[in-house]
Amino acid sequence: MNTTSHVPVMDKLIIYQIFTRLFGNQRTSNTYNGSRDENGVGKFNDINNAALQALRQFGASHVWYTGVIEHATQTSYAEFGIHTDDPAVVKGRAGSPYAVKDYYDVDPDLAVSVPDRMAEFEALVGRTHAHGLKVIIDFIPNHVARQYGSDRKPAGAVDLGEKDDTSVGFSPTNNFYYLPGETFVAPGNVSHAERPAAPPLHEFPAKVTGSGSITATPDSNDWYETIKLNYGLNLFDGSRHFDPIPATWHQMLDILLFWSAKGIDGFRCDMAQLVPVEFWQWAISRVKKRYPGMIFIAEIYEPSLYRSYIFEGGFDYLYDKVGLYDAARRLMEGHGSCYELSQVWQRESGGFANHMLRFLETHDEQRIVSRFFANDPWAAIPAMTLTATMHTGPFLVYFGQELGVRSEGSEGFSGDDGRTTIFDYWGLTDWQNWVNGGAYDGEAMTDDQRRLRAFYQQLNHLVNGSDAIQNGYFYDLQYANDNNQSAGYDAHQLYSYFRYTDRQKLLIVCNFSNHNTYETTVRIPRHAFDSMDLDPSRMYRFTDIFLSTVQIETIGREGVPLTLPPRSVRVLEFK
Repeated sequence: MNTTSHVPVMDKLIIYQIFTRLFGNQRTSNTYNGSRDENGVGKFNDINNAALQALRQFGASHVWYTGVIEHATQTSYAEFGIHTDDPAVVKGRAGSPYAVKDYYDVDPDLAVSVPDRMAEFEALVGRTHAHGLKVIIDFIPNHVARQYGSDRKPAGAVDLGEKDDTSVGFSPTNNFYYLPGETFVAPGNVSHAERPAAPPLHEFPAKVTGSGSITATPDSNDWYETIKLNYGLNLFDGSRHFDPIPATWHQMLDILLFWSAKGIDGFRCDMAQLVPVEFWQWAISRVKKRYPGMIFIAEIYEPSLYRSYIFEGGFDYLYDKVGLYDAARRLMEGHGSCYELSQVWQRESGGFANHMLRFLETHDEQRIVSRFFANDPWAAIPAMTLTATMHTGPFLVYFGQELGVRSEGSEGFSGDDGRTTIFDYWGLTDWQNWVNGGAYDGEAMTDDQRRLRAFYQQLNHLVNGSDAIQNGYFYDLQYANDNNQSAGYDAHQLYSYFRYTDRQKLLIVCNFSNHNTYETTVRIPRHAFDSMDLDPSRMYRFTDIFLSTVQIETIGREGVPLTLPPRSVRVLEFK
């Protein structure tokens, strides 16, 4: 019941994710599959002092700028010396930010002056730091674009694939995997709208696709636009070749150090679980030796790998997608159970919950307000409160989540899938209410948007101001209240827990039901009082410090009587 572990150093980061191409774009003409010039594109410079000041006031500690590194695109920048990509291996008109085209450059779409694009990014880093925020960018280690080629690599750097022996499928000295004698064939479902004048890709021998598909003819649902990097793991027979250190390890460490020198504060590592943990252990330790404050976040979806990627690999934080996100989403959609929330810490991450990054939206997930998810931003109230307060680890808010930004209809490549596109040029209409012409003051927000954003801001401020939430222990109260132990307590829809330190003690109760009000008394077992070094026979005053003015006086062993409307939470400080 009691998942007390050693109290961690401050891990309660509040990360605000910005999809950089979309954040500052104020054009909303939105032609389906439109070009950059038709639909517009946000720039580094659009993320101005007003935006950053607002994010700091919102309560964020870190900004994750998504899509910074140069990637494949159907937009031609040939006049600036950047090679043009074959649209057959580019997803969408803008292209996927995870099909990296040059690890040593930034996306030219994001610059006002393309020749000065790196200077504009560096200025954004400086602006962000000036407002007391830290900078996270993506590191994409598992795969690169089909037509990868760096024109900005430092002098003396060897380009990926430059020295590969393409006559063999695998060699520990190669950067890529090959299919000798086979020619790559693209799926053939590419849009033909205003193709740039690019020579068609002729890839012979074919390279293994980024997903690990060992075929020269990946299908349209595969990561066909990417090729997989070789870290010394032989995909063809499973053998491992890590001594001597593979060339790819050294090249990727150089890339990490290159971006670290730009003054960034952390990397979100795309599909980190597809790269051997041995590489991470080797590389992260070397980056942190030079940049001790650097943080590493792993996108990972296999709970069986969590422990090794933290304690061997050296990651600071891991995605809590298949645990808390999936369980909370089911509850928001009306078909989950709070018993699953207990299982998250009991079976997956209870001993290292401070290492789990939690969220309800990212660029990969469907918008809460989409018809594929909850279709209502207010369904997030209990789930987001839980996400932010259950343990001491960080949590994330995706830009527009706090306004209830929708994703309806098809923008282009990704279709009508409930996500904000990462492949296409687009302008988010309901997002403009906060952007307000670049003032980022929310003057044009609807009343509903104002209330929703106020909830998220109040939640962030609660977290930032609470010793118990930032540093405290966690105690799950479900076991003491389920199975009719507490009248009116529906353990499938109600979740209650303590967060506590010597200085502050909180009882947090969430009602996930979309329709039911519960009248119940939350029972507190003797063991919980003992854990907090409190006397259950004493009178305590419970005061809501979050969303209501509820105040309750009760003797500890008699429990805490509560009325919980649908989608409500109580954060009760007690003394």
